[in-house]
Amino acid sequence: MHMIFRTMLHFWLSRFGPRLGHWDVARTTFRVMPTDLDILKHMNNGVYLSIADIGRFDLLSRNGVWAVFKKRGWYPVVASETISFRKSLELWQPFVVESRILGFDEKAVYVEQRFTVDGEIYTQAFIRGRFLKRGGGIVTIDELLEAVGPAPSDVAVPQWLLEWGADAALPSTRAAAPSVWNE
Repeated sequence: MHMIFRTMLHFWLSRFGPRLGHWDVARTTFRVMPTDLDILKHMNNGVYLSIADIGRFDLLSRNGVWAVFKKRGWYPVVASETISFRKSLELWQPFVVESRILGFDEKAVYVEQRFTVDGEIYTQAFIRGRFLKRGGGIVTIDELLEAVGPAPSDVAVPQWLLEWGADAALPSTRAAAPSVWNE
């Protein structure tokens, strides 16, 4: 529940932030709040992912993609994500989440997000996202590019990230996925 106020604040701020191109880096400013802390008095690892959600919304709002999705009845979902920590963020510390779309494979879009302090990377996350239709079904990459325009020719997802995306993927929602432990 503590994220709702921060989410609402950034939803409002995104409306007035500088407009971005689809492939630009969005920089979203935050500050570590008391509700972000864990028992070791630094920002909890789960909070990073919640704040990354807000950073991606800010990116999609300011680059105009959110309006396209809303008009078409589409919405984004995270298929998988990975995060690496380098330095801790501590109480009241200001930081910036830098978010950019890296590119896509045949099914998903890849986003890189960096948590930075004074331009130094503290944490880095990669998100593999899909887009769904409110009426049911998946938005294909072809539909997505038709709606937002073609990608620049220099856009490419690093090979290691494409391999990670494939390796981390779970079976489709229509396939069986039994929980069987090798004990």
